[in-house]
Amino acid sequence: MIQKLTMPWEDRPEGSKEVVWRYSQNPIIPRNLLPTSNSIFNSAVVCFGDRYAGVFRCDDTNRRMRLHVGFSDDAVSWKINEEPLKFTCDDAEIGEWVYGYDPRVCWIEDRYYVTWCNGYHGPTIGVAYTFDFVTFHQLENAFLPFNRNGVLFPKKINGNFAMLSRPSDNGHTPFGDIFYSESPDLEYWGRHRHVMSPAPFEQSAWQCTKIGAGPIPIETPEGWLLIYHGVLASCNGFVYSFGSALLDLDQPWKVKYRSGPYLLSPQKDYECMGDVPNVTFPCAALHDDETGRIAIYYGCADTVTGLAFGYIPEIVEFTKKTSIV
Repeated sequence: MIQKLTMPWEDRPEGSKEVVWRYSQNPIIPRNLLPTSNSIFNSAVVCFGDRYAGVFRCDDTNRRMRLHVGFSDDAVSWKINEEPLKFTCDDAEIGEWVYGYDPRVCWIEDRYYVTWCNGYHGPTIGVAYTFDFVTFHQLENAFLPFNRNGVLFPKKINGNFAMLSRPSDNGHTPFGDIFYSESPDLEYWGRHRHVMSPAPFEQSAWQCTKIGAGPIPIETPEGWLLIYHGVLASCNGFVYSFGSALLDLDQPWKVKYRSGPYLLSPQKDYECMGDVPNVTFPCAALHDDETGRIAIYYGCADTVTGLAFGYIPEIVEFTKKTSIV
């Protein structure tokens, strides 16, 4: 049972008209919080009892991509376990660890599910569940390689588990469409449906190269609110920003609205300078249904973790008003 906690919050700066604004104390997690960490970014946090828990991408100083568990009382100051997360798995072949990155965590019915980009003859979507953030039970990989950005919906659709993903190649994918899939048991996936493609350059350049699902979708009266990242291939390399879309509640592969402008793009030093410059990559969000507040966690320059705030009704209105669909 998820309890109601006081989520992190900072009011919109005076005079600002931004729909989503940064936390003034960013970055909230430095790259070297752990003795062995080169960078901590693109991570997932959730409410957990009377505190918060998360699964964090902590690349070590060997530059190996590892996942670590962390806990926090306020969802801002985090204590991350120094030992990497280890999954229990009934199948040694599937459970053999190669690498893992960009996790998401989703509460469905009675447990927390973790999805991440899992190394198995190339990147694919790993799936596991936990009740206590101590023991993690690894299931079958969801898809064939190559795939990234596996994001579960927080409730079943048509009686099935549902996931968004972004099929890819084995490199820095020069393409990227979001697809929807369903599964009755988290092992066999089908009912694959196309959701959306990168936008035409002349229509919305920040998302013209590739796109990918971000935090767990949020159910609203207007549809599933999806925060997603988009990529622009600029003369200075790739630039990662993020925007919003509204998906049909019953048929989430149908896009009702999709923002033309971005919600947030790399502009601050900690977003523009790091291991991979010019990246703002959202992976998690906390929200309060009563106040409409949302706190979005995002990776900055593939190096540190930032936090941004907004109001869900304002983001919904922004998405509808600026829609390119």
